[in-house]
Amino acid sequence: MISFATAAPAIGAAFLASLVEVVEAFTIVLAAGTLRGWHAAIAGTAAAVAVLVLIVVALGPLLNQVPIHWLQLVIGTLLLLFGMGWLRKASLRAAGIIPPHDENASFAAQAASLSDAARPGRGSFDWIGGAVAFKAVLLEGLEVVFIVIAVGAGHGLLLPASVGALAACVVVLAIGAIVHRPLARVPENTLKFAVGVILSGFGVFWTGEGLAIAWPGGDLMIPFFGAAFLLAALCATRIARQSTGVPTP
Repeated sequence: MISFATAAPAIGAAFLASLVEVVEAFTIVLAAGTLRGWHAAIAGTAAAVAVLVLIVVALGPLLNQVPIHWLQLVIGTLLLLFGMGWLRKASLRAAGIIPPHDENASFAAQAASLSDAARPGRGSFDWIGGAVAFKAVLLEGLEVVFIVIAVGAGHGLLLPASVGALAACVVVLAIGAIVHRPLARVPENTLKFAVGVILSGFGVFWTGEGLAIAWPGGDLMIPFFGAAFLLAALCATRIARQSTGVPTP
């Protein structure tokens, strides 16, 4: 029986990481549904979700065949690279070196692209709108699947991690259904910063587990590693601001 204290970090990490990906997918699906019709957008979204479910079902038995230490080592390394990539980009955005991601701008760009595409005849299925929704959900969903597997596969926490990812989907869809507009007020860069810290901490922990390192305190080392990455990222952001002359907020 997995305790809540053990499952909570996996749920939280999967929720925050999935929240970013779901917001990006929602923005594109919203543009496709608004401009090309909701029938095609919903069909494309449903098809992508079906493909993602098949991928998860297929990967489950395969993961059970991999020795746990190899699984932890490979996933830990990938998770560390993935988390540090997010952390690097979030730090550069926080330092003002690269512009922040704007969901309104993303929606406008996608809307312009969809508006220029030829429209189908009356009563015909809009394959362009369906394809755009399918691609967005599949690509962002693959990242969610990777995050769930990476966070949960190490210690049998796939179910808690899946719950976190599902909760992120429910939250975004519920808010999106109410406001019916791009979720531009979601602090995406702050989320990416936090997720980068969390995933990097998990990555170091799983990599060490895969190398048979006996961490003192066990799972309690994960927040310690996360705090170390947070401190390093904040220092790097401050140094980057000072080197470019961007004023510190």
